[in-house]
Amino acid sequence: MSRLNHVASFPTHHLDTRDSWLFRKLQIPTARTQIKPTTMEVPHSAVAQLTEDARSESMGSQSSQTAKEFIETQLQLEADAREALPYAFDSCTHDLGPLRQVLFACLTCNPPPVDSNEPYTAAGVCYSCSIACHGEHTLVELFNKRNFVCDCGTTRLPSSSCCTLREDPVIGKKGVHSQKAAATNAYNHNFRNQFCGCGEQYDASSEKGTMYQCLGLGTVETGGCGEDWWHPECLIGLSRDWNKATPKASGLGGGDATNDTQVEEEEDLVPPGFPAEDDFDHLICFKCIDSNPWIKPYAGTTGFLPPVFREGGIKTTSNVIEDLSVPVTQHKEMELEDQKKTEQSKKRKADNEGPSEGEPVTKRTKEAEEPPVEEQPLQIMEEEESTKEEKDTPTKPSAPKHTELPKSTSMESFSLFALDGFHDQLCRCTECFPKLVPHPQLREEEDTYEPPMSEDGQANGAASVGTGSIYDRGEAALNNMDRVRAIEGAMAYNHLRDKLKVFLQPFAESGQAVSAEDIKGYFEALRGDEQGIKDAAHHASTAGGDGNDGTNGDKRHEQDGS
Repeated sequence: MSRLNHVASFPTHHLDTRDSWLFRKLQIPTARTQIKPTTMEVPHSAVAQLTEDARSESMGSQSSQTAKEFIETQLQLEADAREALPYAFDSCTHDLGPLRQVLFACLTCNPPPVDSNEPYTAAGVCYSCSIACHGEHTLVELFNKRNFVCDCGTTRLPSSSCCTLREDPVIGKKGVHSQKAAATNAYNHNFRNQFCGCGEQYDASSEKGTMYQCLGLGTVETGGCGEDWWHPECLIGLSRDWNKATPKASGLGGGDATNDTQVEEEEDLVPPGFPAEDDFDHLICFKCIDSNPWIKPYAGTTGFLPPVFREGGIKTTSNVIEDLSVPVTQHKEMELEDQKKTEQSKKRKADNEGPSEGEPVTKRTKEAEEPPVEEQPLQIMEEEESTKEEKDTPTKPSAPKHTELPKSTSMESFSLFALDGFHDQLCRCTECFPKLVPHPQLREEEDTYEPPMSEDGQANGAASVGTGSIYDRGEAALNNMDRVRAIEGAMAYNHLRDKLKVFLQPFAESGQAVSAEDIKGYFEALRGDEQGIKDAAHHASTAGGDGNDGTNGDKRHEQDGS
């Protein structure tokens, strides 16, 4: 079943932006715990000196990091990113045609209007494009949508928004834009970051409870919901804050544990009249039912729960059976069948049992058990003729399933909840099958496209963008370069390495940490002349001797990312 569970903390998989699980930048954390002076009785001058030393040490620790710490931090961030994004994102699904796939709406490239009634050209991009082409943008995760072709690089997005994963057939380079969009794509208000029949804007940081995705028997144009996500209360006519009126048990302690328990209870509450989460596997909302009324009679039959009405949910009347997944008529048939089986078993038991105690045991002679020899051929011929007649007699075809459905259904609007394997319970006769043709989700379980798993940069040739470590991607890029450029790049790397070694040598000898300001000043000098490099190295050696460069203290600055 397509469920979306929300928790009080910010979720790691949600419908809003990708900030919680898409590592848009791999940055080095620089904040460290500030060192505070103690409150022991010491002279004022000593306190001042300790405070100054602590401040200098704290500022130095904030802006400095050893090479080992940097590498370990970077590798950990990359490992976390690969865990959050396990699939490769080096190929767009556009050329694969219509697929049921995970989609995203980019609100940066295609911002929706404030007024929901204003026209809006919606667009959806595939998993790979959401990272490679829109990784720095505000995205709305739409989860699975069927028969969809990626809109990245089409006229549904601005011409400035290119698909960097596909080649332009005209110029032969990657960076497609303004191509014709697929006419078969269907859109709903999810692409505006609105969900459910209430049209609520989704906010992952405040959303609680569970939402369910409809199978989507109709598009918005045909009166359906287009695979929308629904709040349980909105399916049965309750307000979004229905649980606010529910009395809550007050804890004795009144502490955080009690509050956390109450929050969890609020999230787990099921609206009255709504089925329990474990009682069904699929949802067909009232919009899709109303646009396809032919499926209404299946409510309450094998494979389906009774109707869950738009106003009031499941009707609790005296004639409602205990097992909601089995209709009343089937219960009666099951009772009659069980009764017949019981009678037959009793009869077999009586035949198999020998005579009771006290009854005379009679011996049967061979002649009594077997017919005379002259009658045996005649008996065999009669048995063969009866068997042949049974084979020649055509079996009567069973009636179509739809003939066993209720003749009348409720005129009220309701949603339908299906069990696992409900597909086999739908009638497929010549009259009913044409109704199933437009809805493959009713005929069988659907397959959802998943991108290939990322190879983490191992034996990856060109190495897809974003996979593997920085070192692996650099090595892969070097292997795919022209030989002359590769040699020039290796020579430039060795030249830079030698210069950095000269610059870092004084720091290594003095044991002083290299600050961001030192690195920044060095590269500024490196972009100048050789004298600037010598001046920077001389400055590092003199500052590393006594920790004083003519200013008060170290005066290191926090990294600003430049």
